[in-house]
Amino acid sequence: MDALPATPQRVLLFGGTGTIGQATARALRRLGHTVVCVVRARSGPGGSASLADCQRLLPDVQLRVADVMDPAALLRDAVCGEHFDAVVSCMASRTGAPQDAWAIDHQAQLHVLEAARGAGATHFVLLSAICVQKPLLAFQHAKLAFEQALIASGMPYSIVRPTAFFKSLSGQIERVRKGKPFLLFGDGTLTACTPISDDDLGDYIAACLHTPERYNRILPIGGPGPAVTPREQGEHLFALLGKPPRFKQVPLALLDGIIALLSALGRLFPALQAKAELARIGRYYATESMLVRNPQTGRYDAAATPSTGSQTLFAYYAEVLRGQAAVQRGDHAVF
Repeated sequence: MDALPATPQRVLLFGGTGTIGQATARALRRLGHTVVCVVRARSGPGGSASLADCQRLLPDVQLRVADVMDPAALLRDAVCGEHFDAVVSCMASRTGAPQDAWAIDHQAQLHVLEAARGAGATHFVLLSAICVQKPLLAFQHAKLAFEQALIASGMPYSIVRPTAFFKSLSGQIERVRKGKPFLLFGDGTLTACTPISDDDLGDYIAACLHTPERYNRILPIGGPGPAVTPREQGEHLFALLGKPPRFKQVPLALLDGIIALLSALGRLFPALQAKAELARIGRYYATESMLVRNPQTGRYDAAATPSTGSQTLFAYYAEVLRGQAAVQRGDHAVF
């Protein structure tokens, strides 16, 4: 871990009730910062968490309830006329559906940026995503639009673009434990990633506040070790269970058919439009690696993807299987 900063800061944190936000809050407190976390009246997956639930998740953090869609409410209920040295936003749309993405990943973030100015903050740390390198989906375009607005704002920034999260790669643990095959798109070698744990990412985000090399930079970051493919993830999971590997290959054409059907039906039944977007999100992750992408060649490069931390995906799998860790996937579940 980085050394303690010379002067503790007052930090206004958004998105603190998510698993990465919680890890970031813990890391900020370990570094000696005072953390005020802005929450919704009902937070967590599906809005199921009360204010008391949030306080149990964030015991060493002051909570303030504010509506991120209302700029005046943010200044009144979150900033409260106080000074903050930095704003850290781990906020993200719950599903990635277009309306939600543009409301939260773009518009609400713009409101947060204005609140940062109102609080006198001199540093804005943003949790983004590495997939905005190749934006094909609504939430990617929304995130990228806010990144560009933040850079153009003149506010000193650190934009953190992590690779895959452990929870995103853990959706098949239970099905494999129950004796079902591990699902692969294609042969399971189309993509690769260097997954990063919540705690390692939280440490990295928090350290941006006192690491000058991370100021005014876009920062792709992965976890330790070599890049792994979905097939390798399945092989390790079976090995941990002491079972021979069993895979079921899902053709990409099936995903394409589902997307086409839901898109067509979405013209008649608007509720299906969000499901079509979720299917497009699934296809994106089935075909695109979560690694640094060379914009000239279009190729993903594991060697060019920076890494941090010490926690590995397969050690996390072992902890889950032993009951020492729980998979918290929230509203982003695909499998």
